[in-house]
Amino acid sequence: MITSNLLTLPKNVNLSKKELILEVELNGKMKFDHLLNAIYQQMGICYKVLSANVEYMNGSNFGSFQLYINATPEESQQLEFFLNKNKLLNTTVEYTCRKYS
Repeated sequence: MITSNLLTLPKNVNLSKKELILEVELNGKMKFDHLLNAIYQQMGICYKVLSANVEYMNGSNFGSFQLYINATPEESQQLEFFLNKNKLLNTTVEYTCRKYS
């Protein structure tokens, strides 16, 4: 839909997505693949795995990983709440890439 006035856009259109790098520390309480599945399936947040150092011991997952996500402030807040609720230490950094022309 092309409009001349931004006020006529539907309310569910959000133009303020930010690129973020999220680092999560696994503590053995949640499996790595279950966590990634929850981020994508339940929250609808697409991601790219930048790095992962995960060890499996007796069915528990330990280690850390980094995700690149492109999310709205509401989505990133929802993700942070989910990680804190599951007692997963996490750090988010806004990603700024210099673009050359």
